[in-house]
Amino acid sequence: MTPATRRELAERIDHTLLRPDATWQEAQAACRLAAAEHCAAVCLSPRYVALAAEELQGSGVKVCTVIGFPHGTDAGAVKAFAAAQAVAQGAEEIDMVISLGAVRATDDEAISGEIRFVRAAMPNRTLKVILETGVLSPPEIVRAALLAVASGADFVKTSTGFQGGGATPEAVALLRAAVGGLAGIKASGGIRTLDEARAMLAAGATRLGLSHTSEVLGAWGDQP
Repeated sequence: MTPATRRELAERIDHTLLRPDATWQEAQAACRLAAAEHCAAVCLSPRYVALAAEELQGSGVKVCTVIGFPHGTDAGAVKAFAAAQAVAQGAEEIDMVISLGAVRATDDEAISGEIRFVRAAMPNRTLKVILETGVLSPPEIVRAALLAVASGADFVKTSTGFQGGGATPEAVALLRAAVGGLAGIKASGGIRTLDEARAMLAAGATRLGLSHTSEVLGAWGDQP
C-alpha cells in the first residue's frame, strides 16, 4: 500500500548516513532530520549508535546500525559480537550484510548459521539481512531471502548501495514474491527521487533506506 501523505511516506524511511567519512556533527544532524520528519529510523555507522540513542530518546525514531558492512565478509561470531555491542549502546534495529561468497557457493548452512548467530545476539530487536541483489542471480536472491527469513530475519534488504548497484523495483518484487508476508522488504541504494521511492513501495517494499530523505520528502511539498 503506497503512502497517501508525506507523513506516511516518512514513516517508511530509514534516514541513512553511512559514508565512511561522516562526522559526529553530520550524524547528529541526521538524527535531528529523522526526528523532525518522523522517520521510522535513522541508520548510522556503529560508532554513532550511542550518540543517536541519546539524540533520539523519546522521539519515536528508532536507532539502526549496520553489521559486516559493506562487504559481509566478517565471521559470524564477529557479526554477532558487533550486533550485541550495538544493542548494548542503544541500537533497536540491525542491518547485517550476508556472506555473498556463501550465497554464491550455495553454502546454505553457513548462511543460516551466521544469521542465527546474530539473531541470538540481539533478541527482541529488528534484524534486517542485506542480500546485495545487484550481484546475485534471481535464483540466488530467492534462496538467500528464504534462508534469511527461516533463520530469523524480520526484513530482507536489497543492497548496501556500496557495490553491485542499488535497489530496483524488479528486485523488490522478486523479494516480495519469495517471502510473501513472512518478512518486511527494505529497498536501499540509489533511491534519490520521490518517483523512485513510490516505485519501490508499489513493488512491495515496506521500508526505504534513503540518504536523500530531504529531497524525496521535499518533492512531496509542504502538504502533510
